[in-house]
Amino acid sequence: MAVVTVTADSFEQEVLKASGTVLVDFWASWCGPCKMLSPLVDQVAEERTDVKVCKVNVDDEGALAERCGVSSIPTLMVFRDGEQVNTSVGSIPKAKILAML
Repeated sequence: MAVVTVTADSFEQEVLKASGTVLVDFWASWCGPCKMLSPLVDQVAEERTDVKVCKVNVDDEGALAERCGVSSIPTLMVFRDGEQVNTSVGSIPKAKILAML
């Protein structure tokens, strides 16, 4: 499944109103650990067609990141039927991403 870029305008529709599991990656282009994590998130999107994968650029969507309580990046959040059920801060291996789901 393709990765969806999420903005403040689309967050409610794409994440909070989505049924099932949604993985959200909060990142920035200047962040080294984000660059290491991004390909793993992309792999999860390809392999887990039952999971919607979204990315939020915190430089473009700072207010959204703040609203979600993101104080450090990369931050991964898992939502299930609109409810936040898991969070991870920092770069983690793919196995841990999958375990979060």
